[in-house]
Amino acid sequence: MTSNGIGKQNWLIPDCELPPPGDGVLKGHESVIVVNDSNVDAEIKVTLFFPDRDPVSTITWKVGAGRVRCFRMNELDDMCGFEVPLESQYAMKLESNCNIVVQYGRLDNRQTNLAYYTTMAFSQ
Repeated sequence: MTSNGIGKQNWLIPDCELPPPGDGVLKGHESVIVVNDSNVDAEIKVTLFFPDRDPVSTITWKVGAGRVRCFRMNELDDMCGFEVPLESQYAMKLESNCNIVVQYGRLDNRQTNLAYYTTMAFSQ
C-alpha cells in the first residue's frame, strides 16, 4: 500500500441511468466500485448532475484504507437517503481526500439478452 495511494482524487462518470430491477434472476442496477490503496480512509463527496434539476451534493461515501467497496445506486443507505430516479439521465462526480480508483457498472435487464457493462470513470 502506498501512502498516497494509486489513482486520482477527482472522478467523473458522465453516463449514468438507473434501470428498473425487472423480473429476472439478475436484477437491474448500477454500481460504483471504489478501491482505496492509500494508508488513510477515503472520504468521498458525491455530486449528481441532472439535465432538468439542480445538482444533488448530500451524498458522502467512506472507504477504509487498503479497502474496496461497492456502492449501489438503488440502495438508499449507499446514497445517503437520496432516491435516484429510474430511467433518468444523470452524471456523477466523486471528490476524494486521497487517491482512489473508480469503476462504474450497470446491469440492464429490460430486454431478454440483458446488457451488463463496466467502465472506468474519467479522471485527470
